[in-house]
Amino acid sequence: MDFFELNAFLNLSQSLHFAHTAEKINLSPSALSRLISRLEDEAGIPLLERNNREVRLTAQGEEFAAFAKKCLDEQEDIFNSFKSSAGEVSGTLRVYASVTACYSIMPPFLKELSEKYPKIHLEIETGDPAGAINAIKEGRAELAVAAIPENGLSGFDAIPVHRTPLVFAASIAGPYEKSAGSPQDIVSSVPLILPKTGLARERFDAWIESRNVKPVIAAETEGNEAIMALVQLGIGIGLIPHIVLTNGPYDKGFTCLSAGNALGYYEVGFIQKKEISGSESLKKIRNAVNEILAGLR
Repeated sequence: MDFFELNAFLNLSQSLHFAHTAEKINLSPSALSRLISRLEDEAGIPLLERNNREVRLTAQGEEFAAFAKKCLDEQEDIFNSFKSSAGEVSGTLRVYASVTACYSIMPPFLKELSEKYPKIHLEIETGDPAGAINAIKEGRAELAVAAIPENGLSGFDAIPVHRTPLVFAASIAGPYEKSAGSPQDIVSSVPLILPKTGLARERFDAWIESRNVKPVIAAETEGNEAIMALVQLGIGIGLIPHIVLTNGPYDKGFTCLSAGNALGYYEVGFIQKKEISGSESLKKIRNAVNEILAGLR
């Protein structure tokens, strides 16, 4: 076995999804399946339980994943020691953020990080903000941008940097641009485009239940960018954080229909595991990140 194979297995142990892992490491799913079979042949024991619906690690597979992580951490440490001057922080920081966060929340952090620690390489995964917590839990990222619940996140350090209301967005010159009335009137008469999951959806569901409102739902999708694409088509109004309309490509062509105080505000910021673990180079990176985040609090 080699480091590429260990990395492939470690990624698969985190995602438990052959197609997603294969895409990430630039292999076909069939090639990844053959790679795993070779590892199992070499280990002399099944590392995964596979069927048509799910992939699970065996007990030995969990042990092998821990072995793979230890080997890859040590590889990263020694390679970084070759590249770095004494005391210099270097290595890879994996970040999960939505496209909107890349426009709005990330730039000040990244500017300071690159100025103070130019040898830290960034690996950024973009996706639905609702997936940020799982990205940290599954080990796909060390740092993520997410909406932060009022009661915080158990086991996570949360650093809020922006407060934003939840609003409804409509396409200018579209059929719902002039929608008016109370939030209750709007949601019961105008087609809505809602996030499938996440804090915004939880807030919305709790609010309509408390008001006994029956919303008109045109579509449910993942991510603010997908919501805005459907809003642009004119099929309804979208529930989004206001920050989406003030940054990036959505500051023109859309109008904000206020939800008043019905859905409230939430904090957006950085989240990471409280515990600092992993390779020595990763621990140094996490400490460097904490130094910068402390200035953003």
